[in-house]
Amino acid sequence: MKKSFLLFLFGTICFSLTSFAQQTIVKGSVLDGTTGEPIPDVTITIEETEQTTKTDAKGEFSFTENVPLGEQVLKVEKIGYVTKRYPIVVNEGQTVDISGMTLDFDSSDKKDLFVISISDANLNSEDDGLTDNISGLLQASRDVFLSAAAFDFSATFFRPRGLDNANGKVLINGIEMNKQFNGRPQWGNWGGLNDVQRNQEFSMGISANDYNFGDLAGTNNIVMRASKYRKGGRVSYASANRSYAGRVMASYSSGLLKDGWSYSILGSRRYGEEGFIDGTLYDANSFFVAVEKQLNDKHSLNFTSIYASNRRGRSTAITEEVFNLKGREYNPFWGDLNGEQRNSRTREISEPILMLNHYWDVSSKVKLNTNVAYQFGKIGNTRIDNGGTRRVTFNGVDTYIGGARNTDPTYYQNLPSYFLNVGGAPEASDYQLAYLAEQEFINNGQFNWENIYRANVNSTARGHNAIYALQEDRIDDKQLSANILLDAELADNIKLNGGLNFRNLKSENYARVKDLFGANGYLDVDFFAEEIDPSQNISNLAQSDIRNPNRIVGEGDRYKYNYEIEANVASAFAQAQFKYNKVDFYAAANISQTNYQRKGLYQNGYFEDNSFGKSEKVDFSNIGVKAGATFKITGKHLVDFNAVYMTKAPSIRNTFENARQNNELINDLNSEVITSVDASYIFRSPIVKARLTGFYSTFEDGTDIGFYYTEGSSGAFTQEVLTNVDRRHIGGEFGIEAQVTPTIKLKGAASVGQYIFTNNPNMYLSGDDFEEDLTYGDGKTYLENYHVAGGPERAYQIGFEYRDPDYWNIGITSNFFSNAYVDVNNLKRSGRFNTNLDLITEDRYREGGNISGYGFSDYDEAIARDLLRQEQFDDYMLVNIIGGKSWRVDDYYLGFFATINNVFNQQYRTGGFEQARRVDYRSQLTEQTNENGPVFGNRYFYGNGTTYYLNVYVRF
Repeated sequence: MKKSFLLFLFGTICFSLTSFAQQTIVKGSVLDGTTGEPIPDVTITIEETEQTTKTDAKGEFSFTENVPLGEQVLKVEKIGYVTKRYPIVVNEGQTVDISGMTLDFDSSDKKDLFVISISDANLNSEDDGLTDNISGLLQASRDVFLSAAAFDFSATFFRPRGLDNANGKVLINGIEMNKQFNGRPQWGNWGGLNDVQRNQEFSMGISANDYNFGDLAGTNNIVMRASKYRKGGRVSYASANRSYAGRVMASYSSGLLKDGWSYSILGSRRYGEEGFIDGTLYDANSFFVAVEKQLNDKHSLNFTSIYASNRRGRSTAITEEVFNLKGREYNPFWGDLNGEQRNSRTREISEPILMLNHYWDVSSKVKLNTNVAYQFGKIGNTRIDNGGTRRVTFNGVDTYIGGARNTDPTYYQNLPSYFLNVGGAPEASDYQLAYLAEQEFINNGQFNWENIYRANVNSTARGHNAIYALQEDRIDDKQLSANILLDAELADNIKLNGGLNFRNLKSENYARVKDLFGANGYLDVDFFAEEIDPSQNISNLAQSDIRNPNRIVGEGDRYKYNYEIEANVASAFAQAQFKYNKVDFYAAANISQTNYQRKGLYQNGYFEDNSFGKSEKVDFSNIGVKAGATFKITGKHLVDFNAVYMTKAPSIRNTFENARQNNELINDLNSEVITSVDASYIFRSPIVKARLTGFYSTFEDGTDIGFYYTEGSSGAFTQEVLTNVDRRHIGGEFGIEAQVTPTIKLKGAASVGQYIFTNNPNMYLSGDDFEEDLTYGDGKTYLENYHVAGGPERAYQIGFEYRDPDYWNIGITSNFFSNAYVDVNNLKRSGRFNTNLDLITEDRYREGGNISGYGFSDYDEAIARDLLRQEQFDDYMLVNIIGGKSWRVDDYYLGFFATINNVFNQQYRTGGFEQARRVDYRSQLTEQTNENGPVFGNRYFYGNGTTYYLNVYVRF
């Protein structure tokens, strides 16, 4: 028996050794080419099968399952480093050990440029996201098309697949950062932190994501965890003429220390009196600290804090008339005051973020991540409040209220066209007045601060209050976010992800007096609530603040409007991913519950019954399901499919008719219904990489609200509400790159799409001037087949890159754009267009309800179609150049990279919108056929001319 046992034991050992010997393994390690330190989280891909893994904290990796035999290519990549490919030969039953592979720092890394372009667009827009140039792509993907969209197409407000960044998710350490007010990420909250934002995980489109159910424009998780930063520091200085003039930045990361601690710190400052557009000051400071402690082999605790304060001078769209007189760099918001530029419209963001993350490796196959974040602070936007010129008696003292002269230099009565549109042929005196207005605007067309101060000082000298004040519209948010994320490998080829998320927002919204321009006080009264007799004492009129009637407010006081919004979002998602030799596929589901409630702190004179106190709480229940698959025809040829059906709650902005005035909810408010499919053919070889994608998306039951002034029986400031908005986005995108030699890469990209409205949405107007909601005709706006404005629908690129073995590089791209459209005015496409308000009494107009049957007797359908045609912008081409050089000096890495955009100083329009001032048939006929140009022409955003960006750095 003993002999039998020994024979059995010997056989077992031999069998085990034989089995072990027959196992095929590919393993290795990756080191920093400069420091020799191991690099964690490097993605290693066997290109034949698309198998991927990542290096651990020691920079090591291994493939042990389904390793392909024969000649293979390993792709080694990480953001911030130059991607490399290593050819290997794999024989059955052997171990291929390629330890010591190196990655070199990418001196041409354009991450800095990208973050700048996004944050500038958001901070400079009139309404967050309306002029966003891209939808949130970060340099977390090496896809050639996405790279072109981020770095070259973004200057044109190009939006991949016609989507803005409210259709994408941005996460930091797994926590969603999109604002609940409008659904968009507020990039200024982490602007200037470029060096610690290079670790990113991006999922394109609606494809599988480990942290979130996602959205159509993709999901990007910025990993800001102390232990994930490579050891070392970086100091850099940048000079530019796009948004800021200069930037200094310094960062240092400890790497993982022996006692389990790690930390990373960064500080930066960006500054400039103006960017390419005149008067757009830039004043920003950013700080970042992350500290992590590995408690043991299973638990790690990370604390991240972000403080990014940003103050920006804003600009606006201008008419072609203003452009012809002053050029594309003109900005009416600024003027000279005591020898210094001062912008009347500034935007200030200061919303610190505190975040605590717990990482628990429950087992080698199961990970649990718990995150809590708290964000607080302010967003402030300033503008001139021209609240008072009429003289009235207030508590026995004369004062002035109501309708001071508009201070905008581009106000239509200041421009030549105003004097040449007199209702008939202009006379000699009209031409003379137009010429004088033209010269005055050319020579003195900036904001006049001296007139503001003079008017207020004179008013104060007469014992009156301020005529003008600088109003700051403030949003003070406090948001608590928490989630739990599960990542479990149920088998070698099956992965389960899930998450529970909760966000609570308490948002204070109010107007604040920021500057009285030399006056003593400003009268806070809703003087529109009643007709005011100049001889009447107004002490008993309805007031905007019921707790402090007839107030005289000073600098720093709240006034005009004051309310709170509370929002809660709870959601859960689950996702399963399956990987096989010939196919990978996934399926995911999401449920969420969203509720909003407004609490008015002031009572509005026009809305006494529903402006003070709490509104009705509005709730939305939403679902989402998605699935996708990647078919591996061969190692080089792949086909990818994705499909999603989801409902999405409207944002806070699109829920209340006018939250500054009352508690009214939008009529017929529903969640938006979104369906989308896309299919891609992907080709990958060591020389050529290409992707061709087709996509089809529909949006139903959308809601939108706009605010503007329109001419009626008497002018009215109006809220325009659209519901049941349907859209269709269809098109294709293509990207290709070819490494034709070891140093030369050719690349090309293209996007062709059509983004249109597919129905005629419901539309109504509300506002102070209407006793009830106002509709025209059948209550619809005829938008079907009009294009959704959002940058060019077609974009093409061709270019090359040269990367020399001596660590210098240069790249040139030519980019062509077409099929961009102006944003049409909805009211002009409604029954209002053929409604002659001269036939309607003012009382009838103010009563509201439906107005129809008052058409123009000379209305001509053919002419009307021409007047309502959507303007298409001219095609244009932009040439960009990028280059850089790096040197290694002992343990230091020195280098620079630079870009020149729009090399040939091309003039082009990036977007625009139709004005709403005059929208009826006769007014538009006069506006569009007058040989002297329209008084209220379309307003346009113009692209930058030739700009540069230069960054020099030292890395150690």
